[in-house]
Amino acid sequence: MRSPKTAWDDPADDLCQFDVLKLGITRQTMSYLWVTLGSAIGGLLRYALSRLTIPISHGVPWGTVIINILGSFVIGYFGTLTLQTGKYPASDNLRLFVMVGICGGFTTFSSFSLQTFTLMRDGAWGKALANVVVSVVLCVAAVGAGHMLAYHSNPQAAIVETAEEEYTG
Repeated sequence: MRSPKTAWDDPADDLCQFDVLKLGITRQTMSYLWVTLGSAIGGLLRYALSRLTIPISHGVPWGTVIINILGSFVIGYFGTLTLQTGKYPASDNLRLFVMVGICGGFTTFSSFSLQTFTLMRDGAWGKALANVVVSVVLCVAAVGAGHMLAYHSNPQAAIVETAEEEYTG
């Protein structure tokens, strides 16, 4: 990432029509705004796709599986294609918008998958396997622990109340 400063060096970053210099917005502030916008879009896409797959789910979270696969593909494809040394280099803000914002809002599983793939690509197979096992086991355990802790306050409660909530990521 580049250091925070006023305005952009890269004209491709200037995807909006206002003058950032007059507003005094720093590069770091704009990065946060792009991630926020991307997250909103990713979350909306996740919700929409989850809703579309409810009729075919039959008790299996196919929407979540599809979302995780799509998000993992997008972060791998876009991230590689838009490296500064790649075929289609993209600005830092565009990469943040897509990879952290959209993919992160769509599914955090894509980040986990990218990190695991990087470990495997770098030959750290043991660390990659540990990342998979520890992440999955501890995340499922954390959901269970959170549920049990909350359940003591409200024994009639479930984690989700509707199929729509369960299958939205």
